[in-house]
Order: sequence, then structure tokens, then C-alpha cells
Amino acid sequence: MVTGSSSSDLERAAALVRRARRGLAFTGAGVSAESGIPTFRGQDGLWKRYDPIKTATLQHFLRDPTVYWTVSMERWPTYQRAQPNPGHHALAALEAAGHLSAVVTQNTDGLHRQAGTQHLVELHGSGRTVRCFDCGRIEPRAEVQARLDVEMPPICRACGGTRLKPTVTFFGEGLPASAIEEALELARRCDLILVVGSTLQVYPAAQVPRVAVECGAPLIVVNDEPTPMDVEAAVVVQGLSGEILPALQALTR
Repeated sequence: MVTGSSSSDLERAAALVRRARRGLAFTGAGVSAESGIPTFRGQDGLWKRYDPIKTATLQHFLRDPTVYWTVSMERWPTYQRAQPNPGHHALAALEAAGHLSAVVTQNTDGLHRQAGTQHLVELHGSGRTVRCFDCGRIEPRAEVQARLDVEMPPICRACGGTRLKPTVTFFGEGLPASAIEEALELARRCDLILVVGSTLQVYPAAQVPRVAVECGAPLIVVNDEPTPMDVEAAVVVQGLSGEILPALQALTR
């Protein structure tokens, strides 16, 4: 038995997934929390430990990148150890089976791609690379992290600048235009929207499932706490995505 759900909820959700041919999954931090990556806004989220204004706004970063990279040096081992969990793998399997056309994610950890998802739209960018704000040079995040012990803040190898920023969206920045446009187009064309591990409180990202529902796609919500769109869902399955998604995927075979 999957914790926090009923067999009838899973069966109703599986019936919708089985019929889908252009399903769209929309995922948030709850999916990666089960891989050991903390959420931002949850009970034990990162914003309870770190001031988001000082550590994750573009204005403060450009003023003093050291604040961000000091926190990153502490947090990096957690991200480096993280591996895709059964929820990530189940979504990749649903895509391979032809029920999902893509995964749109708010996460920046790259675990969906590592699990095998082929069509991935990263709304908030990728934390796996770093770009120099001055000259635009891109390099792997791991290489920048490796020199923080002797270089704080890190220095661009091309121009010598000190404004190396991960290719993720900070507060004060717009989402990558191509990503949000692609996500909204997928939402307009999908025949199912599967929301997993998202509070649906961060906009404009949360507009993606909203558009899908407005265009007539049935909504399935898999989350461990209520969301603002639960009342519009065809099925709500409350619990851990790492338990629920594999069980859901098994019922679609």
C-alpha cells in the first residue's frame, strides 16, 4: 500500500495516464527532496536556514558573489551525492511508454535527465553549469566548486571576472524565454497534466498546469501537501512521489 493514498485514487489516476498520448508532467522540489535535496519553502526548506534575499537575488549576487558561493560550498556535497529516485525513473518510463510527451520541471538539479527523461524543459535553468556574467564563458559547475577552497569568489578563466553565476534563475531575473514558451505550448497541446511535488505557488512557472487545465486537460496532483489546484484535479494522490509514481507506472503497463 502506498502511504497516504488509496488504491482507488491510484487506479483512477492510472486510467487517465493509460489513455494519455500527449501527457505532460510538471515537477517541483518535492520530487528531488526524496533524493536528499532540500526544498526551498517546506518546513525544513533552505529559506529557513538562509536569507533568500542575500543568497539568491541577482542584485545581491552582482554586488557580492562571495555570499552565494559560500553557501554553495556548504551545500554542494549534498547535490553532488544526489541520485535519481524511483519517482524520477517512473516518469522516464512513462515517457518511454508513450504516455508523457515531456517533463517540465522547476528543479535545476538535472536528476530528470540523469534518470533518462528525453524531452526535458528546465524552467529555472540548470545548476550543472556556470556562466561568467561578464564575458559569457560557460564551464561545468563541478570545476568551479572544486576551486572554491582557494578562490572565493571564483574567477573566470577567460576574462578574470569574479561574477561567475550558475545558469539558474535568481530572484530578480526572468525565466528563460525559450523554456517558458516551450512549456506553455506543451501545456496547450497536452491531453493530461500530471503535477508532482510542486506547491504550485511559484509564478510564472505555475502557469503551466493552469494553461493545461484551461485547455481541457485532466489534472492529476501527486504531492505530500495540498496545492491551490487540488479542487480542479480529476485525482489527487497525497504522499511521496517516490512511492506513488512507481506504483502508478506499474498500473499503466
